[in-house]
Amino acid sequence: MKKILFGLLIGASFISQSCINDNEDPVAVAPVDGASVDISVGGATQPNQVWFDLSENERVVTKRTDWDFALYSGSEFKVVLNSSIMMAAGKIPNATNIDAVTETSVASLQGQVLVANFNPANEVYIDDVKGDFPAGYTAIEGIKANEAENGIYLVNMGKKIYQGVVAVGSIATGGDSRGWMKIQVVRSGDNYKIKYAKLNDTTHKEFIVAKNTAYNYSFVTLNHLATLAGDQIAKQVFIQPEKKKWDLCFTVFTNVISGAGSYIYGDFVTNNNVGAVGAYEVSVAAPTSGVEAYNNFTASDIVESKFVYNDQRVIGANWRNPVGTNGLEVYGDRFYVIKDADGFYFKLRFTRLTKAIKDNNPGEAGERGFPSFDFKPL
Repeated sequence: MKKILFGLLIGASFISQSCINDNEDPVAVAPVDGASVDISVGGATQPNQVWFDLSENERVVTKRTDWDFALYSGSEFKVVLNSSIMMAAGKIPNATNIDAVTETSVASLQGQVLVANFNPANEVYIDDVKGDFPAGYTAIEGIKANEAENGIYLVNMGKKIYQGVVAVGSIATGGDSRGWMKIQVVRSGDNYKIKYAKLNDTTHKEFIVAKNTAYNYSFVTLNHLATLAGDQIAKQVFIQPEKKKWDLCFTVFTNVISGAGSYIYGDFVTNNNVGAVGAYEVSVAAPTSGVEAYNNFTASDIVESKFVYNDQRVIGANWRNPVGTNGLEVYGDRFYVIKDADGFYFKLRFTRLTKAIKDNNPGEAGERGFPSFDFKPL
């Protein structure tokens, strides 16, 4: 009898672990039941970046102007620009001494190192929009061991948060210019050293940044105390949670349009592909409704081969239509499947693009920057 019971238990275990297409591994059970989630990107000017962890149903909110550079924590030495504020960088030809660079000497380059000027050639001044780092292209070349081989860069520091009034249903992704800096990033042992200054400064400052392998990146701002002292002082800042503690980021984002160069998007959602989060979109064909397909989607419907790990834009701006025939709308014919770094699977569908009316108080109903979504573990 014991042998029979043991055989039945083994059989049941085998069946329970064999239900995913293209995948023979068991499904890890996420420690969360799913939820309906309201995200505050901060309204029509979208000042926030919201880092969301599906397995814990938790979020971290930061300001998108709080950082300038993300320094990769892996074995490679890569520097990533803050695309949410339209930053760009161009290598200064023939420059070997950062203190000798002046605004006059880079005047012609300033007219090129721009975002959203509808020039396809300016894509070289932004990072790989797929976010496939460290392999992907970065506007600041990978940092070499020989200090003299690292270029000096003109950096467009992007845009401040817009401070004016924005019409309901519209967004304003950038305000006044944050100016220009000159920088050179070199290695300091196993760490980074950033040399930086204003364009006409004849001396520069230096700042050491250590790698922390618990995180994808170490984040740095050059604008610390700038509003108080009128100067740029580098500081390391907390932005992203640890690399296994976030899956999605709600943010403004610099993307590219084929044939038109870089362009800035609001209402954008990236997935943490540097932290091994994969995702894919499920398109629902009529007459089946998107809600019905989402509700009926189970672990047995997962197709492992569809997960994308080398592009952070799987969701991107594809979930919403800001110029729909019925006004602002969420596309109802699609949802998303997410696999996090711990092997947990989730399905996710967006339900709102704008702020809803609550407690019978219209308030700012219809304002962009307040997306909502449902998610459930699989």
